[in-house]
Amino acid sequence: MKIENTKAQMRKGVLEYCILSILKNGDAYTSEILSTLKSAEMIVVEGTIYPLLTRLKNAGLLTYRWEESTSGPPRKYYVLTENGALFIKELDRTWSNLINAVQQITSTKTTTTNE
Repeated sequence: MKIENTKAQMRKGVLEYCILSILKNGDAYTSEILSTLKSAEMIVVEGTIYPLLTRLKNAGLLTYRWEESTSGPPRKYYVLTENGALFIKELDRTWSNLINAVQQITSTKTTTTNE
């Protein structure tokens, strides 16, 4: 098994949570979301993020608005919906529980008994 595949799957599994967390802090357009993810070393390409944003919108967790830009075409800003805000609060609790469980498991020395 290749470690890179496993690492990619781990990142992919938390990407939705990361995007919603970014939007929890305020409205953002795709380039800002990508930049925030990349600065945190979450390697994501545009081809991955657009379908995910569409899926989150279709699930009612976010919406968007168009805003004129002084440096080019209008920008699509993504915004958490009320359902999205509730959803991210639940994900925050779940993430905290998951971190605690994983830390407990990975930091505990396992002993094997040969009986």
